[in-house]
This record gives sequence, structure tokens and C-alpha cells, in this order.
Amino acid sequence: MTESQFHVSENEPNKVFTGWRVFKQIWKEITLGVGFWGAMRPLVAALLAAVPFVFLGHHFNRKHQKGFDLALLQIPLALTVVLWFVLWAYSIFEAWRDATRFVAELNA
Repeated sequence: MTESQFHVSENEPNKVFTGWRVFKQIWKEITLGVGFWGAMRPLVAALLAAVPFVFLGHHFNRKHQKGFDLALLQIPLALTVVLWFVLWAYSIFEAWRDATRFVAELNA
């Protein structure tokens, strides 16, 4: 017979969860363990990228060339409204992804 890889432990009946420990665990879950700014950075980048025409999310992520290139690309795409909306949605996703990658590399 093989032994199980799982270990069952009994809960300690005298162990008390204080409010501070519960708050600390909730805070760690909200911030993904990287601090408040690390968890909020992708959200801020996506919100800035949602401002149409200026691509601020890419500038926020210090990807100035990408923001400038997308701003120039929107000029011909503005003539076809559907493609402009695709570019706008892509820029929001790209800003969020770059910010997430930045936070992950910072904490690696």
C-alpha cells in the first residue's frame, strides 16, 4: 500500500482568530500579496486606456512609443468606425496586460 500524500490535521480547539489576523488575510487576498499599488496598477492602466483617442494607459505603463503609434494608427481607422472601436478595445486590454506583466516582473 502507498501512503497518502495528504496530511490531515486536527483543528486546535483553543485557537482564536482575531480581527487583525482576519483583516490581514483579507488584505493579502485583495492585493494579491504585492501591495495595494501592485494590485491596482493594472486596473488604473485599463481605466486610463478607456479614455478614447489619447491612449493614456500605454503612457502610464511607460510605453510611450506604443501609445504614440496607436494614436497615429487611429487616424485612418477613424474613417471606418468599426475598426476604430476594435483598436480602442485592444488598447485597453494591452494596457492592462502590460501593467500586469510589469507588476509580475517587479515582484519576481
